Amino acid sequence: MTKRIFLLYGPEDYLIQEEKNKIIESVLPPEDREFNISHYDLEETPVEEAVTDAETFPFLGDKKIVIMQSPVFLKAKPDSLPFEHNVETLVEYLNHPAEYTTLIVIAPYEKVDERKKVFKLLKKNAKVILCQSVKEWDMDKWIQSIASDLHITIPESIHELFAQEIGTNLLALRKEIEKLALNVGEGGLVTRELAEDLLSHSAEASGLKMVDAVMEKDLGRAVKLFKDLLKVNEEPIALIALLASQFRIISQVKTLKQKGYAQNQMRDYIRSHPYVIKMALKRERGFTSEELNRIIQELAEADLAMKQGQMDKVLAFEMLLYRLIHIKKLQEI
Repeated sequence: MTKRIFLLYGPEDYLIQEEKNKIIESVLPPEDREFNISHYDLEETPVEEAVTDAETFPFLGDKKIVIMQSPVFLKAKPDSLPFEHNVETLVEYLNHPAEYTTLIVIAPYEKVDERKKVFKLLKKNAKVILCQSVKEWDMDKWIQSIASDLHITIPESIHELFAQEIGTNLLALRKEIEKLALNVGEGGLVTRELAEDLLSHSAEASGLKMVDAVMEKDLGRAVKLFKDLLKVNEEPIALIALLASQFRIISQVKTLKQKGYAQNQMRDYIRSHPYVIKMALKRERGFTSEELNRIIQELAEADLAMKQGQMDKVLAFEMLLYRLIHIKKLQEI
């Protein structure tokens, strides 16, 4: 028997929207969707109203869809609402669903109380689709999938830019790739330069780019990143702290790697996002332990000089970038 009840369960909004759209497309032709899809936000409407709708014959055609959003009664500690849900009406419906209605229950929660009778019935009678948060190691697959859907090409060599700027938020990722698709057109290629220009930037991601500029001995790019951050009112002292944080992680990763630790073991010692540790493992190859110690020392001295007002902050930071890149150049002497 074809399932007529679906539970979309998890906090990843992009996956929820994708799965919901797939169900709608499989059940109703476009011309029937305007009148035969009902949405109920269960934080604002009692569930019994949605159940009554599900039991009512379609207005036009022979099928309808009822969407129940945010069933707070599935939580271990339901949110306080100005009304009470009569959950038994939903229990009754789950035991005897209408043949003409497809019911979609959307629970955008990390966890629900699986001991509850209504959840057990949903699990038994509905098709449960997990929409859990995406793991950082799956990002390459998602970037490629969204790019393919939009008929553009994003080289794997620049996927890290998306993970740095956006993290694992698929909805935000989709919006950023759509923005790039508008610029390159169908069949277009996204270059590193375009991605760096158009992606919504965060201070932390720009800090990582400055680390890369130091590794690549590219003073011009490092200064440009610094100027861009100044335009959005980032303080030089805060940027020193950001760089220091990144270089400390790189130093910690290098030390742990030398001791034989695997990437997943490093997470127990370094309280940082797994993706940051992954990128630090790539970056540590560009530095010796001595260079990392010297860089961290330079950052500490620059921080002290700024706080004591010994030099103009902007000039002090630009001179710091020069010294950090000079440390790298000592390798070549």
